[in-house]
Amino acid sequence: MGWLQRLSDGLTKTRDIVRGSLDRLLGRAADPALLEEFEAALIASDLGARVVDRVLEHLKTQLQGTDASQPGQVYTVLRATLLDVLTPVQGLSLESLIEKGPKPFVILAVGVNGVGKTTTIAKIAQRLVQAGKAPLLVAADTFRAAAIDQLQVWADRIGVEVIRHRHGADPAAVAFDGMAAAKARQVNVVLVDTAGRLHTKSNLMDELRKITRVIAGECPGAPHEVLLVLDATVGQNALSQARQFHQDVGVTGLVLTKLDGTARGGIVVAIAEELKLPVRLIGVGESVEDLQDFQSDAFVDALLGPSTPSSAWQDTKKSANSVLDTREA
Repeated sequence: MGWLQRLSDGLTKTRDIVRGSLDRLLGRAADPALLEEFEAALIASDLGARVVDRVLEHLKTQLQGTDASQPGQVYTVLRATLLDVLTPVQGLSLESLIEKGPKPFVILAVGVNGVGKTTTIAKIAQRLVQAGKAPLLVAADTFRAAAIDQLQVWADRIGVEVIRHRHGADPAAVAFDGMAAAKARQVNVVLVDTAGRLHTKSNLMDELRKITRVIAGECPGAPHEVLLVLDATVGQNALSQARQFHQDVGVTGLVLTKLDGTARGGIVVAIAEELKLPVRLIGVGESVEDLQDFQSDAFVDALLGPSTPSSAWQDTKKSANSVLDTREA
C-alpha cells in the first residue's frame, strides 16, 4: 500500500463525517437548518471555528439566489477554502532546511507526554541517514528511563551515535554535552529529544526554556528548528498545546502524529489557520515510511475524498458532458 493510500485510509473517520454531510446537502434547498447541520459536521471534524465560518460565508455567497445546492459546488467551495489555509503552511522539508542552514543544524523536539516525540526523532534520524547524513541524537528526556533506552535502541538499529546521561540527570547538562560533542565531531545535524511535559506546568516549561538557552549558548542561533510534536487524536487540545509551546519556546515547525486513528484530522487545518506555523511532517502509522512531508493538496484530497461527492453528481456530470458533445456536434 502506498503512502497516499495510507493517508487516505488514516483520515477515513474524518472524511466520513464531512462526506456524509456533503451528500445530504447536495441537491437540497440550502436552508438555514441544512447549513447548520453542515456546520456541525465540519466542527465535529475539528476544522476549527474560524475555518468553518469562512467555509459557510463562501458557501452562502455561492448559493445566493439559487433554490438548491448544486452537485459539486459545495465540495469546490470547501476544498478551495481548505487549500487557502493549508498551502501557506506547506513549508520546506527538514532536509531542505538542513541543506540551507548552518552546521551543526540543531533540531529540538518538544511536546506533551505520549505524542511520540522519541519515535518521531528516530524516524527523522533514519530519513537523514538514508539521505547520506550522520545525525547525532541527544537523549535529553532524562525523566523517563525508557526514553533513553528507546533512543539507544533506535540509534543502534540505524547506526548513529547518542549522547546520554543516567536516568534523572539534568536535561540541560545532557544538551550541553550534546552540543560539545557535535562541535568536536563536526556532525551536520543534532536531534535533541526532550521529556514530555504538560503545557500547563510552568516549572516544566521553565526547564525546557533552560535547555533552549544552553543550546543557544553553545551554538549561537540554535536550536534552528523547534519541532512541536502533536497527537492528532486529542483534537482541539492539540491547538491549546500548540499555542502554549509556541509562546514559551518559539515553535518553528509542527509534526502531526497518529492521523491514522482519529476522527479529528481537521485539527491540522485549525492549527494552520490560527498559528500559521509550517507543518513539516505528518504520521499515519508506525513505520518509518509512514512519517512523510506534509503536502497540502494530498492532505485535502485524503480529507475530503474524490471530487464527486455523490452519485447524483456523477449523473449531472454525464448529463453536462452529453450537452457539451451535442453542442460540439
